Amino acid sequence: MYVRTISRRNKDGSLVEYIQLAHNVRDAEKGYSKADVIYSFGRRDQLDLTAIKRLVKSLSRFLEPADALQVLAASGDQTPFKFTGSKPAGGSHLLRGLWDRLHLRNCFNHALKNRAFSAPIEEAIFAMVANRALDPSSKLSIEEWVAKDVFLGNSEEIKVQHCYRAMDFLLEHDQMVQKEVFWATANLLNLEVDLIFFDTTNTYFEVDDPGDSELKKYGHSKHKREDLPQVTIGLAVTRSGIPVRCWVLPGNQNDAKSVEQIQKDMTDCGICQ
Repeated sequence: MYVRTISRRNKDGSLVEYIQLAHNVRDAEKGYSKADVIYSFGRRDQLDLTAIKRLVKSLSRFLEPADALQVLAASGDQTPFKFTGSKPAGGSHLLRGLWDRLHLRNCFNHALKNRAFSAPIEEAIFAMVANRALDPSSKLSIEEWVAKDVFLGNSEEIKVQHCYRAMDFLLEHDQMVQKEVFWATANLLNLEVDLIFFDTTNTYFEVDDPGDSELKKYGHSKHKREDLPQVTIGLAVTRSGIPVRCWVLPGNQNDAKSVEQIQKDMTDCGICQ
């Protein structure tokens, strides 16, 4: 299919050009191809250029982005520029909306207001959360993921050292962050906390000596690995399964002692009376 121009001479000798959309059809009897006119745009000097631009724009949506931009630029509908690539933004846009609905940006900014961090701590935390939700990878890989594979809308580059500093910040403010997240979620979803379920598990480390650690201890292993140091992980949820808070506890701490600590912590943050 192609656009062709034909010329006809009027009786007064003037030459008039007509624009047609055509495609070649083989004539079986004559044994050669001939043009079959699909649509006539009319005289060249009377073309509806606005309508043609709309047609070009409508057809260009079936092309690859780079090709479509070239076509639109050639039609004068858009300033020419080079298409270099694209990044997905839908998942991160949804997560950012939830992030703001839970007031996490305000929560972190409040905790950071008296700190002299030069690193983009809040953006690094969001990058780690987005990576865990969309394309889980290591902290070392997040730097390249943010730079090349996703659009997060961050104002600064996210480096791996920013992630590590953000993790230190989270460890320092974990109780405040979890409290703010829970209450924001509770208000958003109208959660009821009349009944709380709590359970623990543990995870072990492939090391012979746990060193001077308050958490890595030898204890009863639910993975049958009493020969390796471990930590205990606790999670409290509502009756509908919405997380309330999580804990990392010493690996040798039994469930009875853990429950006492959980009750105290949840009372201190106002969840339980």
